[in-house]
Amino acid sequence: MTNPARVRRSWAEPYKIKTVELLHMTTREEREAALLEAGYNTFLLRSREVYIDLLTDSGTSAMSDRQWAALMLGDEAYSGSENFYNLVESVQEHYGYKYLVPTHQGRGAENLMSQILIRPGDFIPGNMYFTTTRLHQELSGGQFVDVIVDEAHVPGSTFPFKGNVDLRKLEQLVSDVGADHIPYISLEGNVNMAGGQPFSMQNLHDLHAFCRKHDILIMLDATRTVENAWFIQQREEGWGDKSVKQILLEICNLTDGCTMSAKKDSLVNIGGFFACNSEEIYLKAQNLVVVYEGLHTYGGLAGRDMEAMAQGIRESVEEAHQAARIGQVYYLGEMLESAGVPIVKPIGAHAIFIDARAFLPHLDQDQYPAQALAAEIYKEAGIRAMERGNVSAGRDPETGENRHPKLELVRLTLPRRVYTQAHMDVVAETILDVFERRTEIRGLEMIYEPEYLRFFQARFQPIEG
Repeated sequence: MTNPARVRRSWAEPYKIKTVELLHMTTREEREAALLEAGYNTFLLRSREVYIDLLTDSGTSAMSDRQWAALMLGDEAYSGSENFYNLVESVQEHYGYKYLVPTHQGRGAENLMSQILIRPGDFIPGNMYFTTTRLHQELSGGQFVDVIVDEAHVPGSTFPFKGNVDLRKLEQLVSDVGADHIPYISLEGNVNMAGGQPFSMQNLHDLHAFCRKHDILIMLDATRTVENAWFIQQREEGWGDKSVKQILLEICNLTDGCTMSAKKDSLVNIGGFFACNSEEIYLKAQNLVVVYEGLHTYGGLAGRDMEAMAQGIRESVEEAHQAARIGQVYYLGEMLESAGVPIVKPIGAHAIFIDARAFLPHLDQDQYPAQALAAEIYKEAGIRAMERGNVSAGRDPETGENRHPKLELVRLTLPRRVYTQAHMDVVAETILDVFERRTEIRGLEMIYEPEYLRFFQARFQPIEG
């Protein structure tokens, strides 16, 4: 019999640290001045003003020694770089798509796909919007339609697969507009705006059957689909004995192509790709990428970046890596939840999402509670988070009014392989300190609004009184 005292209940990161970046802790006075200069927008803070940076996991992860070694193998030929062919092989092995066009990052791939597949007047259903994805769809003349399950819009719901597509909503859309006006469904793995929530394999199989019946493509946003595969392994009956690598390949086999921001799952600081199985679509993307990114064998990337990406893809499917990466998110989330901080449930993979409407119930949504809370967290301890709510949702192009999403969230996004458990302790303690004085937090008013993707560059000031 195993001695209970000897059972290991803790876990450790599956790596050791070779190089460190020294951090600087600012004073409260310095942070207040920085926040004022940044217009209360955490995107406009300078990196040196930030102590723990949880703004995003996009391009902020730490590369491994093997990835750094891969940089030295860069073939910087303008055409036909050997690194391109290595990247193609890595994508074919792990994602299964036949054709690949590299791009500088995910939105480059979104631009290609939108221009190729969308005609003015088309409707593009998706399991919740993402900011850049929807904008590219709109700029191409399409209209996004949300067909995610209702549970995704309820922060407190513990439904395990909030990223699922509601096939009844999709069927209604087909009935209303006709399948000919739906070029594809945009399916995101581990839905960001819903709190990093996965779809199930069963839902994808059902969606695949529906789309084959109506001749609609399934185009995957594969940015965090490795993490989605991990959740399927952990939560869905019948998949527990499959590896993350096997599940990822099965997901992709049920789709027709993907856009990819490799700056997340693939553990690189820059890069992405568009991949598909249709030669016709591929040839169009191959031609269009030359206009916007670079030649089709580098797509805006250096050869060394493609080689690091190929290696990062291989590392991303390692079981120990995903368990530790998502385990750290759980560590932070469970500390906050146990203290009564309202967060999106169940805990997702890449971030903890604080329910700002429940955190600051005294603020109207047009006082931008999530933006105000993100600013307050920074002011408290130099921790940078980001808003995912009214500001990110933007304005309705027809009415000009704020869209008022049901989810008004602050995202605490964890870069991969960057911070320790001690950093998470500091983050949790900071959030709890802010939570204790939450009734003192004032709302914000927007004083500058750019035309597109306003959350990146908008500026605010506290509402007086």
